[in-house]
Amino acid sequence: MILTIGSEKGGCGKSTLATNFAFLLSASGKKTLLVDADPQKSSSDFVENREALGLETKWATVAMGGSSIRQQLLKLRDSFDIILIDCGGRDNVSQRSALTVSDVLLTPLAPKSFDLWSLEKFCAVISEVRSVNPSLKAFVALNRVDPKGSDASDAINIIGENAKEFICIKNTIGNRKAFSNAVALGLSVPELRPQDIKATAEIKALCNYIFNIKDVNDVKKSKVKK
Repeated sequence: MILTIGSEKGGCGKSTLATNFAFLLSASGKKTLLVDADPQKSSSDFVENREALGLETKWATVAMGGSSIRQQLLKLRDSFDIILIDCGGRDNVSQRSALTVSDVLLTPLAPKSFDLWSLEKFCAVISEVRSVNPSLKAFVALNRVDPKGSDASDAINIIGENAKEFICIKNTIGNRKAFSNAVALGLSVPELRPQDIKATAEIKALCNYIFNIKDVNDVKKSKVKK
């Protein structure tokens, strides 16, 4: 399976989801490749920091960009169970090239006006890509949601009415400090100690929804390499 995490807007949490998924999937036994197609290289920086700290990293990570992504992915897809592609926050050649061979697109979105407007623009891109890859499934996952607010339900209704190319996932990710705290330590959220139970449950639930990998619930904190 090839999953592209992409959008029309930066700062919506693509790299955070990509790196957490990479940990969960590889910990569940899936041979996983993380492709960093974002010029900012946030996912690559995370992995570099993690390995510098001596933390076990079971997935492979590569950086690539441009129109060659399509051909590279076609060569690599049979060597991995799952390929995750972290794209930059704009419509560009790298993202479109990745989408032509992806099975699934996941677009994280904050429940705010600017983000919702960007999704409407992204619908046109998805429509064009489906002329080449008609089987592409496109999902939206609300990220950085106020755990105490009603912004998620309002955003889900807006997406349903105005972004027909997408399916909005009911599983949401709250605006929790655990995500930034984990990144600073080179960790995924499930590895963080003390564990943020709610943040861990949210990222696992979203991963389960997309990949149907139930045994991600059994993952433990990675060991420091000796």
